Amino acid sequence: MIRRLLALLLLCAGATAWAQQPDGAAGASATIGSKNFTESVVLGEIGAGLGRQSGTAVRHRRQLGGTRIVWRALLGGEIDAYPEYTGTLAQELLRMPEADIDALRAELARRGIRMTAPLGFDNSYALGMRAAHADALGVRSIGDLRGHPGLRFGFGNEFMQRADGWPGLRAAYGLPQDANGLDHDLAYRGLAGGAIDVTDLYRTDAEIPYYDIAVLEDDRGYFPGYEAVFLYREDLAQRAPGWVEALEGLAGRIDAETMQRLNARVKLDREAESAVAADWLGIDAPQASGRWPRLWQRTREHLALVGISLGLALLVALPLGVFAARRPRVGQVVLTLTGLLQTLPSLAVFVFMIPLFGIGAWPAIAALFLYSLLPIVRNTHAGLTGIPRELRETAAAIGLRPTTRLWRIELPLALRTILAGIKTAAVINVGTATLGALIGAGGYGQSILAGIRLDDIGLILEGAVPAALLALAAQGAFELVERALTPRGLRLAARR
Repeated sequence: MIRRLLALLLLCAGATAWAQQPDGAAGASATIGSKNFTESVVLGEIGAGLGRQSGTAVRHRRQLGGTRIVWRALLGGEIDAYPEYTGTLAQELLRMPEADIDALRAELARRGIRMTAPLGFDNSYALGMRAAHADALGVRSIGDLRGHPGLRFGFGNEFMQRADGWPGLRAAYGLPQDANGLDHDLAYRGLAGGAIDVTDLYRTDAEIPYYDIAVLEDDRGYFPGYEAVFLYREDLAQRAPGWVEALEGLAGRIDAETMQRLNARVKLDREAESAVAADWLGIDAPQASGRWPRLWQRTREHLALVGISLGLALLVALPLGVFAARRPRVGQVVLTLTGLLQTLPSLAVFVFMIPLFGIGAWPAIAALFLYSLLPIVRNTHAGLTGIPRELRETAAAIGLRPTTRLWRIELPLALRTILAGIKTAAVINVGTATLGALIGAGGYGQSILAGIRLDDIGLILEGAVPAALLALAAQGAFELVERALTPRGLRLAARR
C-alpha cells in the first residue's frame, strides 16, 4: 500500500513537471525582466516590443520582485536585460554613491554588464503628503517634517531597507518619526484614506496627480538622480545585435511627462502594459490571453510547484520518519530540525534559495520541499510509535524480519496518520506556493501580485479563489486516497 502511495505521488509530480516551461518560453532567443512595480513592467514591455521590431524573439519575465532579485538574475544569466535607475546602481547595487555615469559603466563592464544611455527621465525618490494636509500644517519640504513628530510615516518595504532609503534619510534630516513598511502600491491607498500621513514616491508615479499629493522639496539634496536606463549582458550584443541597437536607440526618447502618462494608462485606465507599450512604439500589440487561458497557465504552474515539491518531500520525509521512530534519541533531533525549518519565515526561505537555484520555479520548489518535511516526518513518526506494543511483539514472535514487519504490518497500520501528514503538507504548499510569484515562479500568486499592483480586485480574486479551491481539492483527493489504500478491516476498526 505504501508502495502504491509512493507510485501515485511520483506520478503526480511527473505529470506536473511539464508545466515548469512557461508558455511563450519556447523559441525565445532573449529574455527581459522587470521589477514588481508598474513603470518597470511598462519599460520591460517596451524593451520586448523593440525586440519584436528588430526580429528578436524576446520573452518578458515580468514583476520578478525587488531590485536585488532582478539584479542577481541578470548577473546569473537568467535574464538578458532589465530597466534600472542610475541612483539605484550607485547607492544600492554598486555602492558607489559619488560615481558618475562613466564610473558606473566601468564597474558594470567589469561584471560583464553594459548600460544604455539615459532614456530621458529622472524617476528620483521623493516624500509626499496629501496636498490639503500639507497646506494645513505648512509643510513644504522634508525638513519641515521635523516640526511634526506625530505624523505617521508609511514607506514601501524596499525603501525601508535601502541604503538610499529611510535609514539614510532619517539620519540626514534628523527626523524623529518612526516608519512602518508596506507595499508601495498600497501606500498610496493608505495615504488617500488617511491611514498614513507621509509616504515615499517615485516622481513619475501616476498616483501623484490622481490623489492630489504634494511632493515635498528635498531641501538637503539627499536623494541622488535616478535616470532610467536599460542594463544588459555583454554577450547580448553578439546574440541579438539588432535588439541591443534598438535599446540603445531609446536614449532621450522618454521624458518624465510621457512616462507618467504611460503609467497612468496602466494604473488608472486599466490598460494592459503590453498594449500601452506597443501603442507608444507604434507597433501591433501582442495578442493578450483571455482570462481562461491565463488561469489555465497559472494552474499548471501552481500544480507543478506543489506536485514536484510534495513528491520530493515524500521521498525524503517518509524514510526520515521511519528512522526517527526506530532510533528515538536521534529521532528527536530529526523532529527538532524539521520543526525549526517550519518556523522560518516563508518569504525569507524563498529568497534564501535564489543564490543556490537562481530565480524561477526551482528555488520555490526547494522552499516548498523544506516546508513539506515536518508534517510528513512528524506524522510518520507518530503513526509508527503509536502502534500498540503487543502487535509489534506478535509480529516479531512469529519470525517476521524487521523489513517485512515494517512494510507488511507497521506502515499499513500507520497509513491513516501518514496520509494525514501528507494532506497537511499539500494544503500548506498550495497556499505558500503563491509567494513563488515574488521570485518568478509563476502560479496563482502572479495574478495576486498584479492585482495588488494595479488595485484590481478581480485579478486578486483570480489568484486567491483558485488557490483556495485547489487546497480544498487537495484535501478531498487525499481523503479519497486514504479510503482507497486503507484496508477495509482497519476502516471498520476506526469507525468503532
